[in-house]
Amino acid sequence: MSTTTPEKFEFQAEIKQLLDIVIHSLYTEKEIFIRELVSNASDALEKLRHTQLTEKNVHNDQLPLEINVTSDEKAKQITIQDHGIGMTRAELIRNLGTIAHSGSKAFLKSLGEAGAKNSNLIGQFGVGFYSAFMAAKSVRVHSHSWQPGEAGHVWTSDGSGSYAIEESAGEQRGAKIVLDLKDECAEFAEEWRLKEILERYSAFVAFPINLNGKRLNTVQALWLRNKAEIKDEEYTEFYKFQAHASDAPRLRLHFSADAPLSINALVFVPQENTEKLGFARLEPSVALYCRKVLIEAKPKDLLPEWMRFLKGVVDSEDLPLHISRETMQDKALVEKLNRVITKRFLKFLEEEARNRPEDFEAFSREFGQFLKEGAALDFTHKEQLMKLLRFESSLTAAGKTTSLADYVTRMGGEQKEIYYLTGPSRAAIESGPYLEGFKARNLEVLFCYEAVDDYVMNNAREFDSRKLIAADHADVKLSDLPRSEGALGEAAVQELTSWLKTTLGERVAEVKASDRLVDSPVLAVNADRFTSPHLRRVMKAMNRPGADAPLRVNLELNPRHAVIRRLHEMHSANPDRAKLVAEQLLDNALIGAGLLDDPSAMVARLNKLLEAV
Repeated sequence: MSTTTPEKFEFQAEIKQLLDIVIHSLYTEKEIFIRELVSNASDALEKLRHTQLTEKNVHNDQLPLEINVTSDEKAKQITIQDHGIGMTRAELIRNLGTIAHSGSKAFLKSLGEAGAKNSNLIGQFGVGFYSAFMAAKSVRVHSHSWQPGEAGHVWTSDGSGSYAIEESAGEQRGAKIVLDLKDECAEFAEEWRLKEILERYSAFVAFPINLNGKRLNTVQALWLRNKAEIKDEEYTEFYKFQAHASDAPRLRLHFSADAPLSINALVFVPQENTEKLGFARLEPSVALYCRKVLIEAKPKDLLPEWMRFLKGVVDSEDLPLHISRETMQDKALVEKLNRVITKRFLKFLEEEARNRPEDFEAFSREFGQFLKEGAALDFTHKEQLMKLLRFESSLTAAGKTTSLADYVTRMGGEQKEIYYLTGPSRAAIESGPYLEGFKARNLEVLFCYEAVDDYVMNNAREFDSRKLIAADHADVKLSDLPRSEGALGEAAVQELTSWLKTTLGERVAEVKASDRLVDSPVLAVNADRFTSPHLRRVMKAMNRPGADAPLRVNLELNPRHAVIRRLHEMHSANPDRAKLVAEQLLDNALIGAGLLDDPSAMVARLNKLLEAV
């Protein structure tokens, strides 16, 4: 109840300009005003908690330290009340009558060095209160200082350039802000809308938040607690809340750092990779907080793109935020955050791979594509990522994988390169001709089944100073095997390869004897190192330029194979039939390489060959 005549104050001209900017330009979303007012209420409660440690007489000392939000949809009104530090008349003029004067900042200064380390104080900029005028046509602040001898007051303004203050009896300690909403902002008085906003931005405020008498923030800010004191059940509950999940996480990383930045992070790896299941590309889901207040739910630059599968929270006190807390001004500092978190997560994965290899292998099967994407594109962390990649190989059992580092330890003294083959499955690779020569020489070959593998290998180029070479590439050179009895001699091979080159014409770039075939008569290799058969199929699916260009391959033949010996005899005795066989052998080789686009000509040719049976 008012006990005096309201005293009116005019904002200065430049203050009116600033107020206009705050109301119309500073924030991108109007709903932010609720976050700002709740953050201010939290600050006021934190200040009172400190005051109670040093002062014996506090006004209304038994009031609970909580934030109460009430709404009246019919009246288009919101009330946000705290039982915090409160304000005297002079403080109302100083703190609410001057934009960019920060009561929190002044309070920190009064506490000295110890106060500066108090991360519970959210507000640092002094303009958050004025965001209320984005949605409200008038604002009333009822306040009573913690000091028992002070009177209560009401501060009133419509945001047009002036405000009034009058004494008011019966005010409780703290501040009660009453907002009469503009017609176009009436939605904010709806309980469901308020609940949504409070849960999004203020879920981890340290004090209880009650909406129309119901407690909202029941999940703690676990990332700020000592991990030794947190139970697995608490982590799971937090993950379900933060990630909107129904199951437990696969892995979690909880860490804190003081240098080079103050960071508290809690990130999770989900059970399933939804991209692998065919769902849409994942968006960044590690939320950025500053002192427990949400700054951005899906920050794009906080982590590398390949880490988009992670869920969780990163909180840093060091963020030099824009005055509205919505954008980060110091890009270099955000990049530093990115590097620190990425480095720590990679170290965590290395520890998992070393200490829990079976669990890491399960993680790799589900999320390995992201590590491979990073190895191909993230040159800063390429070396660490390459060590984490896992592949099946010709020396592992089906379903078991090996690392590149372990592959290197098994290399013979004469082997200088790491070999790999791409294919849809292990069975397809093992049944093809490209593995024969490597198995005969006991050379290990990595098996690559995923679409990203070719891209990774071509971009990574090497590991531990060993080149990564596709085993089906034309440049591969293998040591000679003992020549078996009945194999064509060098002269016969030269005669046959020359005839094949002439007969097959533009379809082949080169025909030669192979040093990698054992049981198959021929194979086709693509001479273009950077356009593997798999990449060519991807390019065709994407309608990329050049994907439909005529394909020319190198054809390699096995001089020891009966079909090749018979073809040598036939090419002079029955040239027409030998030509059909030569073309069929080439198409067989293209099928094995995944390079035959149109089988219609091959079917017609097979029918001709069958007529002669």
